[in-house]
Amino acid sequence: MTTKAAFTEEEWELVLEAPTSAGLTVITAEHGGTFRETFAMAKAYVEARKHHGDSELLDEIVATKPGRDHTHYHSPEELKQHALQHVRDAVALLGRKATPTEVDDYRRFVLTLAHHVAAAHREHGVDVSPAEQAAIDDITTALGGTGD
Repeated sequence: MTTKAAFTEEEWELVLEAPTSAGLTVITAEHGGTFRETFAMAKAYVEARKHHGDSELLDEIVATKPGRDHTHYHSPEELKQHALQHVRDAVALLGRKATPTEVDDYRRFVLTLAHHVAAAHREHGVDVSPAEQAAIDDITTALGGTGD
């Protein structure tokens, strides 16, 4: 089992920032609902804690205050590109340091979080707007194509 001890401080920050970066990608995909969507992101961490013991690595991630990149971006598109790079870099790092099962658990957590954020606020009469679905598709690609 992989734990926080396997990572440098900078690597661990990357692992912690990627899920919230994915959430922010969905939040900024569509105007409105920011409060509900942010709350949904936090709730995804709480729900992941209910599966405590399934993955020691994921347990440590969700037990830690979610990381956030404090860089100020000039546009939602710039934020999205940097967020997706965080996701790609975190998955690549985990691919080198964690077990394949742990990497899959992480991917599933990030994707579940993105779906929770998208569904937190109805836009245009649908739970997940086309812009949010496009953001989720981009996140899925950044995660390595997982579609679970």
